[in-house]
Amino acid sequence: MIIKIIILLFVIFVLWRTTSRYLRGDITVRELMIWVIFWLLVGLAVVLPQKTDIIAQWLGVSRGADLLVYLSIIVLFFVVFRIIVKLEKIDQEVTKIVREAALENDNKSKVQNQNVNSMSNDKIQNNI
Repeated sequence: MIIKIIILLFVIFVLWRTTSRYLRGDITVRELMIWVIFWLLVGLAVVLPQKTDIIAQWLGVSRGADLLVYLSIIVLFFVVFRIIVKLEKIDQEVTKIVREAALENDNKSKVQNQNVNSMSNDKIQNNI
């Protein structure tokens, strides 16, 4: 019974944090709805665990707890996949920005060197 209370308090906390992130503009309405539905389903599974058994048997799994473990693993793999894809995209963007900055720096250095060389040539010609 204590674990149910702890999980329900955690669900309430996460729902509050998700809502506050939405209000700050950190997440979209779509993301808010996905997370609210997910955490409400978690709360529902905690309050009515026998219902997960019915769904599990309908899907061919013996127990509701097993179904929740299987679904959790699938969701975690999907989330890891999405994070890896986003990280690769960010890595490509950073590489592009650094490459452009390096080329811009190189061009500035060449222009500065040309200016220094032309000034040196002018001084040499003035001294002659």
